[in-house]
Amino acid sequence: MDSRTVSRDLIAGVTVAVVALPLAIGFGITSGVSAAAGLTTAVMAGFIAAVFGGSKYQVSGPTGAMTVVLLPIIHAYGVKALPLLGLLAGLMVVLMAVFRLGKIINRVPWSVVEGFTVGIACVIALQQIPLALQVRKGEGDRTLFVAWHTLKNSLSQGINWRSLLIVALTLLVKFGYPHLSQTLRFRVHIPASFVAILSALAVVKVLSLPVQTIGDIPRSIGAWQGGAIAAADIAHLLWPAFLIALLCAIESLLSARVADGMVHTTAENRYHPNRELFGQGIATAASSLFGGLPATGAIARTSVNVRAGAKSRLAAAIHAAVLLFAALIAAPWVSHIPAAAIAGVLMGTSYRILNPRSIMESLRTTKREAIVLVITATATLAIDLIWGIAIGIVLYAGLHYKKRA
Repeated sequence: MDSRTVSRDLIAGVTVAVVALPLAIGFGITSGVSAAAGLTTAVMAGFIAAVFGGSKYQVSGPTGAMTVVLLPIIHAYGVKALPLLGLLAGLMVVLMAVFRLGKIINRVPWSVVEGFTVGIACVIALQQIPLALQVRKGEGDRTLFVAWHTLKNSLSQGINWRSLLIVALTLLVKFGYPHLSQTLRFRVHIPASFVAILSALAVVKVLSLPVQTIGDIPRSIGAWQGGAIAAADIAHLLWPAFLIALLCAIESLLSARVADGMVHTTAENRYHPNRELFGQGIATAASSLFGGLPATGAIARTSVNVRAGAKSRLAAAIHAAVLLFAALIAAPWVSHIPAAAIAGVLMGTSYRILNPRSIMESLRTTKREAIVLVITATATLAIDLIWGIAIGIVLYAGLHYKKRA
């Protein structure tokens, strides 16, 4: 590995860590556990999956989709069930790898994958509304309803124009800086997301804008929780663990597949699905046993990693190390980053994931492919990830069976 590759991975890892930090904390709290649990997941699962997984670009950690699955499970069985749930789910994912089930995901039609990608991009963008408007998150457990209630809360309280200004500035720098860098032929590559966050932070400090920041960060990560496991709980936790394992496998493999598509990787450098399942399985088990949450490959952070110029799995490992550093040492500094800047970066990333030009080309292929894409995206956005993929596959099969008949 040459020095240029290492430097790009270093910059990409730091950039992803800056974006991942507030997400990890937020997902830990949203899941009903704690900020420390989210941070533990990002550090432990992020590093283990990077080392043992099968993708060069994947970044793992807590995700919004996993939060949706975990919420009712934790409500029903309590936080104390998490170590056993994560262990069971992790073992199930490892068994999927052992029985070489990973390649099944490669048979998912591309129109379904693109529809899933569009749906996830919209979900990620809508999840940023509370940060962008600096308002409390709306009620509900579906993305569209939560977004709608959040907007209603914002309108009733009054639009926070300062926060929106930071979002706009972040987006302007994120999309404008690459053109400026190319025009002026900068020799040092600095990811646009990183420049955008620093620019927003500088404006907030210089103008003393009263906007919400990331805030206090727990200066520790979780400890061993495996002692809470009771063999008597295994039977009634098998089904919830299976749901977690299924989401872990699907989201991770699709995220890795999308990442390969973003970099147009060659056949010999594509991700290895069964190795990816193995890495995600042990990452989920280890994270849960040490006070974290079940983890998956995160398409938002993986996309930031790709866009920031990552060249190998070293970037994801560096991201985990930086998060650990942030938790133990740099928490007071990182806490000053405006939350709206993080929202802006992720909204920009959602647009990159969406890739309107590619979507328009896909919609022009055949009527059947376009229908599958649109329905899959709509179901992913309106229901959830697993149902979106299932509906897309069934629809694809039905339309093509009808065509052959």
